[in-house]
Amino acid sequence: MQFQFANQGLAWSDAYFLAQGLLNTVRLAVTATIIGTLAGIVLGWLRTVSVTMRIATSPFIDILRSVPMIIQLILANSFLSILGFGASPFWFGTFALSAWMAAVTAEVVRAGLLSVPVQYRKSARSLGMNGFQELVHISMPLAFRTALTPWIGLVLSLIKDSALAGVVGYVEYMRATQILITRTHETWLLLIGAGLFYFIICYPVSRYSRRLERKIVV
Repeated sequence: MQFQFANQGLAWSDAYFLAQGLLNTVRLAVTATIIGTLAGIVLGWLRTVSVTMRIATSPFIDILRSVPMIIQLILANSFLSILGFGASPFWFGTFALSAWMAAVTAEVVRAGLLSVPVQYRKSARSLGMNGFQELVHISMPLAFRTALTPWIGLVLSLIKDSALAGVVGYVEYMRATQILITRTHETWLLLIGAGLFYFIICYPVSRYSRRLERKIVV
């Protein structure tokens, strides 16, 4: 038996459907953020190693930063399907979002590492540190302070861009909302709810990043 919201055409079961979409959005965003950030850190560091490495990785960075996410999702879906990967829509979306996150994070990491004064690096080497020790104990902690704020901005963008994963068949929160709008025609109510959902996720992340930024700067 279904219980209807008064004059809204929405069933209580729709709340469960939206909750599933909510969890799908969180799962996609968290997975893509972790994979993309880790890959971006390595890629950003490689781009500071030599001019050759920077030139070799530039096409990957430039293409993913320039092409709209919805096109990347469609191309990723088509490309992986052609190669015979029978992955779920979740992994198609994760692949595209992680690749974008890696590309933009790489530039943030590169800028952060290059912002570390050369004198600090030379001093670390004069104290007997090797290249890896200097990177881990000197350059990366200092670069973290510079890179934190723009990286948080990238995370927020990724959370919002995850709403585009519906084009590859992944039923995240926005896609679930669109399905219910088509069925119930409760456009305003559902869109306001979707906007509130993204605000509830993004605003605390933004606020926490400001607190964290103040702590590490001090």
